[in-house]
Amino acid sequence: MAFSDQLAEGSFPFFREQARFRSLLEPKTAPELEAMAQEAHNLTTQFFGKTVRLFAPLYLSNECVNVCRYCGFSRSNPILRLTLSPEEVESEARCLAEQGFRSILLVAGEHPKWVSPGYVASCIRRIRLYFPSISIEIAPLETEEYREIVEAGAEGVVIYQETYLPEAYASLHLSGPKRDFVWRLQAPERAYRAGFRRIGIGALLGLAPWRQEAFALAAHAAWLLKHAWRSSLTLSLPRLRPAAGGFSPEYPVSDREFVQLHCALRMIFPQVALVLSTREAPSLRERLIPLGVTLLSAGSRTDPGGYTGAGRERLHRTVHGRLEALASAESADEATGQFSLSDERPPRVIVDRIRELGYEPVWKDWEECLTNNSSA
Repeated sequence: MAFSDQLAEGSFPFFREQARFRSLLEPKTAPELEAMAQEAHNLTTQFFGKTVRLFAPLYLSNECVNVCRYCGFSRSNPILRLTLSPEEVESEARCLAEQGFRSILLVAGEHPKWVSPGYVASCIRRIRLYFPSISIEIAPLETEEYREIVEAGAEGVVIYQETYLPEAYASLHLSGPKRDFVWRLQAPERAYRAGFRRIGIGALLGLAPWRQEAFALAAHAAWLLKHAWRSSLTLSLPRLRPAAGGFSPEYPVSDREFVQLHCALRMIFPQVALVLSTREAPSLRERLIPLGVTLLSAGSRTDPGGYTGAGRERLHRTVHGRLEALASAESADEATGQFSLSDERPPRVIVDRIRELGYEPVWKDWEECLTNNSSA
């Protein structure tokens, strides 16, 4: 039975620690939260040592056919848009590689014309010499389309369900292929069948009550650990940040609740990587490293061409999908980013700070030859 069926039924027999997880999400006193933090720290050290893996996002395109109330890339937002050519993607990738990155996440809005599987595969082939680990965060695809991307050189896929609550999902995704809740929910299963070595899932906090989101995400993780066991799993629960369109989250999550959630996830899933992006402030990111976060983005830009200025001469504005000329006096130096950042420190500053905290930053933890069969 697919996870989507079990979510619809509200039955998760495969999630053996669901009662304990629900208990961990309940409001805690200060001593109770401190005890959770200590256990989360001990488990993180036991299974990951004192290491933090680093990656950078590279945005290919902010074109999108979906109308989503909370997203800066929504088709309804009159923003400056750009799709990089594979050559420009290589230029951006080279810039990141020169800073030390060996793990990269390719991100794009959903647009069948501009961001086709063939285009993404072409971009991957251009940059695979720079990065042993390439992951994608794009629109959900068919299994065969995912396989094309794996064959091009990608080893990871990230798919945010955004919200696991169907009613909330329907109210937030107003038009476009992203309205299909089940198609998106089943994407990790298709990606697994296509051969991805890493699978990342997550929910966007602020769209629905956080405890319900966290439980559904944990149930999904438990299902994937049982049925997609050949792949490693990562979990991410980013909080909404200001973006074009001015969406205001109805269910904000406090720092205290955010910390509690990460401790709870680490206690239930001691061997699963937890991801934290530059959406969060430096102080909170540093606070969460000892408590379970093992994968950090650094020096991020959320606009296509953001690292090198590539493609600026092709910037254009669309209004509900229609091209609109820029005013002659209008400044157009960069594409519109997906959301604002809270940690804008350069990668080297973040690396130095990780070391000051007693941890070792890891730029590279994967090489394709590790899985190649040898006849020697």
